[in-house]
Amino acid sequence: MGITNKSNAHLDGHRERLRERFLRAGADGLADHELLELWLFGVIKRQDTKVLARNLITQFGGINEVLQAPLHDLLRVDGVGQVAAIHLKSIHAIQVRGSQSEIMNKPVLGSWSSVLSYLKLNLGGAKREEFRVLFLDKKLRLIVDEKMGEGTVDHAPVYPREIARRALELSASSVILAHNHPSGDPTPSSADIAMTREIINALSPLKVTVIDHIIVGSQDTRSLKAFGLI
Repeated sequence: MGITNKSNAHLDGHRERLRERFLRAGADGLADHELLELWLFGVIKRQDTKVLARNLITQFGGINEVLQAPLHDLLRVDGVGQVAAIHLKSIHAIQVRGSQSEIMNKPVLGSWSSVLSYLKLNLGGAKREEFRVLFLDKKLRLIVDEKMGEGTVDHAPVYPREIARRALELSASSVILAHNHPSGDPTPSSADIAMTREIINALSPLKVTVIDHIIVGSQDTRSLKAFGLI
């Protein structure tokens, strides 16, 4: 019993010191693993979360990657239960919703950096390829962002006719295409270029413009328009 109390006292003291450092210096005063550990305090009450926070960042590669990791991958980490995993995913969901609010009800071309930030948050950590389409109205405002394909680590099936059908349903005037490369390298492949051209050809008769196709890597994005491919 004495050992348990001593252990608890040490744990409480460590947590209090970390909280005090945050109060004094803010988030900039903490390393990534310490910031993650601070958050874990509220979810995991009587367990040393220092090692767990370090393990999470080591395993996934960074704090953003931890938040973007699939739920089932988080649950494979020793010490992460369902409650902690759900809370981590909820943080990511809040980040994505907050980023999406930055591009709602305003022309996307006037807030292009916000669009790229939103896409990186939404797709940057995905372990499988995911193809999304941002449907825009006549004023270039976002109507909806929809997943139009999900596949393997290097391929997501995409159906241009389905994108065209959805554009008609939404009365969209233009679209932004986006997908991720789980390899981390956002360089467009020949298949990416060919698929973009197929989608352009499917939407052209409907007078729906493809503004750009953004490929999201682990750290950066690439624009097919910037490459002169649109």
